[in-house]
Amino acid sequence: MALIRLGFGRQHLCLLRRRSLLLSKLIAVVFAVLLFCEFLIYYLVILRCDWPEVKTPAHNSGQETLKAMFLADTHLLGEIRGHWLDKLRREWQMERAFQTALWLLQPEVVFILGDIFDEGKWSSPQAWADDVERFQKIFRHPHHVLLKVVAGNHDIGFHYQMSTYKIKRFEKVFNPERLFSWKGINFVMVNSVALEGDGCNLCSEAEAEIIEISHKLNCSREHFPLYRRSDANCSGDDAAPLEERDIPFKERYDALSREASQKLLWWLRPRLVLSGHTHSACEVLHGAGTMEISVPSFSWRNRNNPSFIMGMLTPTEYALAKCYLPYENTVLATYCVAVGFLAVLMLAHFKLLASPLLFGWNLLRKLKTT
Repeated sequence: MALIRLGFGRQHLCLLRRRSLLLSKLIAVVFAVLLFCEFLIYYLVILRCDWPEVKTPAHNSGQETLKAMFLADTHLLGEIRGHWLDKLRREWQMERAFQTALWLLQPEVVFILGDIFDEGKWSSPQAWADDVERFQKIFRHPHHVLLKVVAGNHDIGFHYQMSTYKIKRFEKVFNPERLFSWKGINFVMVNSVALEGDGCNLCSEAEAEIIEISHKLNCSREHFPLYRRSDANCSGDDAAPLEERDIPFKERYDALSREASQKLLWWLRPRLVLSGHTHSACEVLHGAGTMEISVPSFSWRNRNNPSFIMGMLTPTEYALAKCYLPYENTVLATYCVAVGFLAVLMLAHFKLLASPLLFGWNLLRKLKTT
């Protein structure tokens, strides 16, 4: 009787050890996958990005260069259309991407080219305050790094939704500065939503501001793209999908009107234009050789392959490079593989599936006998 009890006790102890070992394996796999997908992958991907080299004239080799990051269309979800899980997933992705980029790349200034929020155009005062608080957490930055933000149609509404209240609310949080100069480089943050050209009070004020500083400038930044018929001539991995590139753009909705674009080019005579809004990448060469770069969305909510632009700028030259963030489908595929591996471990533990080593050995023996 004592022997039976002793044997039963040993079997019970062995069973507990096996379950403890299984639990340890499961925890280790889950921890490793979470660590990779939610932290390490951002470092591995962004570490491949390098600042471009800018050409400096031999007679002015002492020119200072400015490291600038440009990103667009973050679309932080609001209380109306934002499911809590969607918010958590997308905002964590942007926070990890932004904080990792700051740490690895050390930019001096960051520009966000509009559509910071998804529901700013209709959010209540409390919802707006909540969204701003989340934005400041996600895009926190050291004091020596400047953050410049341009208003987009989702922040203050399209022309027919825009109001003085919404503009002032936006400018209270984000510096309303239209002209920004650093290291001899001039930037203009254009409220392109107000360039409707119908003579409304807000539109007239926006045009007057641009005219006032147009005598000083040689560089422009905006939200809406300048006028173009479509994305038909855009190419690259992060351009609009092929089936969407030939769809004509609506003036004042998908892009600025032809008239407003011509005015901006005439008033500002920019060397370079960077814009957001379309969520896709594009390069367009406008009259007088002005290059416009449409910056893709920074969020997985709008693209599987988000990215941002890295710029090395001097008073006379510039060089740009694109930095891709982790692909969402890569992260999802990693999780699916991990779930499959955990299922195999569980089945093997409960002897519902042969050990992978034993299965491989038996398969090898069968192959040798045939």
